[in-house]
Amino acid sequence: MTIRTRTCQRLAGGIVPLLLALTSVVWAQAPQPAKGDAKRGEYLSKAGGCLGCHTEEKQGAVAYAGGRALKTPFGTFYGPNITPHPDAGIGKWSEANFFRAMREGKRPDGANYFPAFPYPSFTAINDTDLRDLFAYLKSLPANAQPSRAHELRFPFNVRFGVTFWKMLYFKPGAFIPDAKLSEQLNRGNYLTNALGHCGECHTPRNFMGGPRKDRFLAGGMGPEGKEIPNLTPARLKKKWGDKDLTDFLASGLTPDGDEPSAAMREVITNTTGHLTPADLAAMIAYLRSLPPIEDEKK
Repeated sequence: MTIRTRTCQRLAGGIVPLLLALTSVVWAQAPQPAKGDAKRGEYLSKAGGCLGCHTEEKQGAVAYAGGRALKTPFGTFYGPNITPHPDAGIGKWSEANFFRAMREGKRPDGANYFPAFPYPSFTAINDTDLRDLFAYLKSLPANAQPSRAHELRFPFNVRFGVTFWKMLYFKPGAFIPDAKLSEQLNRGNYLTNALGHCGECHTPRNFMGGPRKDRFLAGGMGPEGKEIPNLTPARLKKKWGDKDLTDFLASGLTPDGDEPSAAMREVITNTTGHLTPADLAAMIAYLRSLPPIEDEKK
């Protein structure tokens, strides 16, 4: 074997692995199809109330294309487009991007999301459910409607400032079932506090927008300046039996014939009205198990 032949073999031995490595990098960076169960993800999207926050409140609005306004003391937030459009929506997102948004409250570029996006609750959603939910969102028709910019007062419009808010009020991490509780109570806890994120509206907040943990799910003033009901047994046991609650969450029927508020009617239509009987029963059992907290005196 000549020196020239041996040299060519050495070069080939080095170049081939390099080409394979570069090819693997290209493959890793290319858009990958969602790996989850989109059909199951559709159910999870309903349990998570995604439609309401990400669909503009007007006749003929495109589902999940964004534009829904949420008025708060800090300004008005607008739900973004979460269809798989490559520019207007999440079409370029990887599964890792989606997990990071839901678990850490961060955009693909690393900037903070404002906590009007309820990632303090969604962080508890388990990996399987996140994967299936992402698969469903990726299966939606792409829509080019651009997301509308939030209209916030200074300093609440500074995303970096959310870093300090997170230090005080955000604890990331998936839901861990309590071994001391039944499977039904753990399921109810997960549905209520992770997917359903009920505490985002039903737990009052302080002047910084942080939830008041001492009044968890005890109601008060909601994000749009409207009174939100107390979900603890201090109120529910006085007025509602299990069948009453089931009928209300499934169809909006109340024991005394009252109409639910417009906000709760939307939750029933888009979310709780689609839950399975077992999941509804789990949520009710969990709410019954909470420590009772009396309504605050006005």
